Amino acid sequence: MKKYLVLGILFILPITVYIFFAMSTSYFKPLPVLTPAVAELDGFKDLDGNPVQLEDRISVLGFFGNNLEAHRAYAYNLAQKIYSKNHEFKEFQFVVLLPEGTETQAKNIEEKLKKIAPTDAWFFAFGSTENINRVFQSLDSNLVLSPDYSTPYVFIIDKERSLRGRKEDDDAGVMYGFDSSNIAEINNKMSDDVKVLLAEYRRALKKYDSNREI
Repeated sequence: MKKYLVLGILFILPITVYIFFAMSTSYFKPLPVLTPAVAELDGFKDLDGNPVQLEDRISVLGFFGNNLEAHRAYAYNLAQKIYSKNHEFKEFQFVVLLPEGTETQAKNIEEKLKKIAPTDAWFFAFGSTENINRVFQSLDSNLVLSPDYSTPYVFIIDKERSLRGRKEDDDAGVMYGFDSSNIAEINNKMSDDVKVLLAEYRRALKKYDSNREI
């Protein structure tokens, strides 16, 4: 009896594991696309004067306005809860759009962010207010910029420059962005959605590598 029981376990267990992973593959849900073709960051330069782009990057995009010091809590919350956990993913970046003339404020904030995590993948990008409005409007969201060109909401953009978010959030309905002033929201909802998108690209990379080996 014991022999048959052991044989049964040895036979059934691998099949059960296979079915489990097969089902998880079949029911994996990518993060929904809410807006395709978000505008590229033409005309923006980082603190070193280099261009910044969304294409071929997984980006968290923010708009912190003229008074960055007043909104520094947004940056600290994101750095602690999202950036520090994911900045080592090769093609992941944070981009915060700021009006030209705010470079000194950005340098001060960057020095403080370095105490949380290396800022290699965190970019403050500077451009005209017209370009900031252009990029924000291209998100085609239900949110608005304040008169100082800021918003606490940040947006997840994929490598194809599509805005990703939630179509059926329990609280917000369609969720275009995440409120970086709300610790619970970024620690739970946003953190989960970033993980889903990164997992989506990891799976795609593994599939590509597997096909190349074949």
